[in-house]
Amino acid sequence: MSFTILFFAFLVIVCIQIAYYLTFLFSFSIKRVEVRLKKHIPVSVIICAKNEAENLQRNLPLIAEQEYSDFEIVLVNDSSSDETLSVMERFKKHHSNIKIVDAKPIEAFWGNKKYALTLGIKASKHNFLVFTDADCRPNSSKWLQHISSKFSNQKAIVLGYGAYAKKRFSILNSLIRFETVFTALQYFSYASLGRAYMGVGRNMAYRKELFFNNNGFNGHMAIKSGDDDLFINEVADNKNTAICVSKESFTVSEPKTSFKDWILQKRRHISTASLYKSNHQILLGLFYTSQLLFLILGTLLLLIGYNWLWVVTLVVLRYIVQLASFGLAAKKLNEVGLIFLTPFLELFLISTQLSIFIANLISTPKHWK
Repeated sequence: MSFTILFFAFLVIVCIQIAYYLTFLFSFSIKRVEVRLKKHIPVSVIICAKNEAENLQRNLPLIAEQEYSDFEIVLVNDSSSDETLSVMERFKKHHSNIKIVDAKPIEAFWGNKKYALTLGIKASKHNFLVFTDADCRPNSSKWLQHISSKFSNQKAIVLGYGAYAKKRFSILNSLIRFETVFTALQYFSYASLGRAYMGVGRNMAYRKELFFNNNGFNGHMAIKSGDDDLFINEVADNKNTAICVSKESFTVSEPKTSFKDWILQKRRHISTASLYKSNHQILLGLFYTSQLLFLILGTLLLLIGYNWLWVVTLVVLRYIVQLASFGLAAKKLNEVGLIFLTPFLELFLISTQLSIFIANLISTPKHWK
């Protein structure tokens, strides 16, 4: 009798998983990418940098040379101890559209990126703000054209895709890229359904007036992370958010090269999820819980050999739907090589996320860098 209950619980879990993946499939994965470039609106690109001298030296030329007629670059030095400020000043000598904000440390906001970002936003002169990080490079010289084209009278937020550079023969790199695509599949799908819950600071944009109408980051200033996802979670509604997933609009970052550094980064990101709106927490929590239970119950039922033909059928059906949804999204996001690694990487990712969740219950990361 107890095994029968387990089987029906597994059946329910599989149905939940399939429902989610079908939702992702039809709301994002199979949708065509629409590219309609518009007249260039004035934009301010804001980059907050802390000890990023080398990355700025490498990536700033690609931003400064964007094929865009009216934009400024606001560089925020967040109390760096390296040559970050000097690099910024050298670039400013050659580019009249660069503005520098030197954020001095103050006790009330020590180590808080949101304080530095707020100074950068206040210093910007345009109403349309585009955000990226110092370690990001635009995927094309038309990055700003594509991102800004998604703004309209109704759309005040644009969510872009921040990819990670590919490294051959690296399990960690494959895992990082898989997690990035998997997360993008979700937040693009939710945004397409009018339920946007997050964005990534590596590539996103919004109107300045939206920031000030929300009193900036005041609702979560004490939280060291969340300048991107927590802010979007607060201000996005069912009409004001657009997504931009043309390959020319991507940014590309250098990924972490050690599991320790990546785990610390993910701990900071995951720590903000408990502050999302309750409906987002429920939907995301149900999805991740069903993922974990699918693996646990499926493995258990196969080991005891209970109704194994039905269990195998359900497992195969779930993976077919998942691969269709994830595979089409991966193709759209230029990560086709990850598709056939999905079952292995998913298992690794779920185990890692569970470990991070437990670690964050014990202690929460304190600094953004």
